[in-house]
Amino acid sequence: MLQTRICIALAFIAAPVFASEPVIGLITKTETNPFFVKMKEGAAAEAKAKGAKLLSASGKADGDNAGQVTAIENMIAAGAKTILITPSDSKAIVPTIKKAREKGVLIIALDSPTDPADATDALFATDNFKAGVLLGEYAKATFAGKPAKIATLDLFPGHPVGAQRHNGFLQGFGLQSFDAKNNELAKPANVVCMADSFGDQAKGQTAMENCLQKNPDINLVYTINEPAAAGAFNALKKAGKEKGVLIVSIDGGCQGIKDLKNGKFAATSQQYPLKMAAMGVAAGVEYAKTGKKPSGYTDTGVTLIANKAVAGVNSKDSKTGMDMCWGNK
Repeated sequence: MLQTRICIALAFIAAPVFASEPVIGLITKTETNPFFVKMKEGAAAEAKAKGAKLLSASGKADGDNAGQVTAIENMIAAGAKTILITPSDSKAIVPTIKKAREKGVLIIALDSPTDPADATDALFATDNFKAGVLLGEYAKATFAGKPAKIATLDLFPGHPVGAQRHNGFLQGFGLQSFDAKNNELAKPANVVCMADSFGDQAKGQTAMENCLQKNPDINLVYTINEPAAAGAFNALKKAGKEKGVLIVSIDGGCQGIKDLKNGKFAATSQQYPLKMAAMGVAAGVEYAKTGKKPSGYTDTGVTLIANKAVAGVNSKDSKTGMDMCWGNK
């Protein structure tokens, strides 16, 4: 009889743990970037479908580590047992993540890995090196042996995503580069200008203007994302050079696909933030229900979108890009 009572008591205690609403946090780099807006939409939809409560926060700008640290602390205090984060500073956030994991909180990186990558339980993200390689292959096929004078409008020094995309692009173009694990930016002789854009259109335009001052013969521009690509185009147009320069980029947002259709740049590697967030929320709910944690890296896909197909490179057209884009159509 005593054993039966103990079992009933334990069942009574355990039941609310599994029946209660899982609390999941989402922390993005910024609040206004369409990429992160779509990520939040994906997380909210999946949380509603799975019966979870979603908390969301963001940094004030890309690189705002202090804002993300505060968000993690506030979400833990609010009962979050899973936190999804796109790290603004891949190294500086690690001590805070370590403390959270020691408290039993599942931490999943979305889009951007921490440094080291195993500081989080798992990573759901685009294969950023592959995204760069696809652009490099496309540019190489387009140039067909024509000498290239390249400008790269990067993120900022030391960020894994920025390094992976940059180095992947150079490898795809057939130039000397680093592998996907190296966070340094390769600079072979064909790269005549490297500048930080911070993924921002205005800063991208300034960076391109500076590059043109250093080398007015630039004929190929790689950019970290589509806002930076739009800035590069504006700078080239201002200089009367927009028709003689090939621009390639990464993101696949709806505005970016519109810009591609309008000829502002030639190709983009499209990624899928909604999918990243939905998978993260689903993993968080699974953890709340069963204690099972995801681990390692999960590739959430990338597709090369181009207005003009080139031989030997697999790509989809801008119509497909619009069908799969994120942001305002």
